[in-house]
Amino acid sequence: MSNFTIDIEKQLSRLGKDIQQFVERVAPINLDSGDFHPACDIVESNEIFSILLDLPGMKKKQIKITLKDRVISISGERELYLEDGEELKRSERKHGSFSRSFALPETADTSSISATFKEGVLYVRISKKGMEEENDSQSIPIK
Repeated sequence: MSNFTIDIEKQLSRLGKDIQQFVERVAPINLDSGDFHPACDIVESNEIFSILLDLPGMKKKQIKITLKDRVISISGERELYLEDGEELKRSERKHGSFSRSFALPETADTSSISATFKEGVLYVRISKKGMEEENDSQSIPIK
């Protein structure tokens, strides 16, 4: 390679870094809460309904599950933690409060709801047994 080609590559690399630094200075960092909308899968088999929610970086004490009028609601808040002297330069991981609600079908046995939290994934399982008519609100513990 000639010195001319090497010099052009260095100039282009420097230009790319300058553009990136300019964009990071001009574009405001978005620290708005409420941007966190966890990904969810709903799975059905012959025996159960399953709701799987991706909640990386959260602890089960930060998650609340309630049931009222055959609607299961999952809520919580993923917080941003910065140590003293730290400054956020770029934010791509979503944080803030979230709430997801799921209407349960008539075939769902609301008395059978169970929840587990493992490796950042919340698993909620509901058996397909009976037709329960329960209008009282209840809280679902996470194991």
